[in-house]
Amino acid sequence: MSDGDSSSYSTFHRRAEPRLRVALVAAFGADRGREAALEALVYGWEHWERVREMENPIGYLYRVAQRRARRGQRRAWVLFPPPVSSGDPWVEPGLPNALKDLSPAQRQAVVLVYAYGYPHREVAEMLGVAPSTVQQHCDRGLRKLRSALGVTADA
Repeated sequence: MSDGDSSSYSTFHRRAEPRLRVALVAAFGADRGREAALEALVYGWEHWERVREMENPIGYLYRVAQRRARRGQRRAWVLFPPPVSSGDPWVEPGLPNALKDLSPAQRQAVVLVYAYGYPHREVAEMLGVAPSTVQQHCDRGLRKLRSALGVTADA
């Protein structure tokens, strides 16, 4: 790989790594999600000449990571809380269990959009689906969460 390729990959890596990590942790839990993100980024480095020409390289590497993560997926899903700038956030004690009961697609959409603040468009691009699909997963996931937690109205 030439110095120019190395530099372009470094720029891509700085942009892609947090997005991949967050999406994969939401899907597979903290440990497996981080491992899958690293494996996908290594794959991206090894195949950079081809990956950099793709229309959606982050989405492609997400799919690579997803396939690899599913091979070693654990049954238990662990909530990886969003990063906070200061202090511990208050979290509804029943939230981790309620999140476990969502479908993987609903859990990913809800965590990425509402916990991490990603726009629907970016989540859709990363997951390789339409923004309307992300919206549907969010709507259904929030409806299930509200029901499981006994919430009757938005606060």
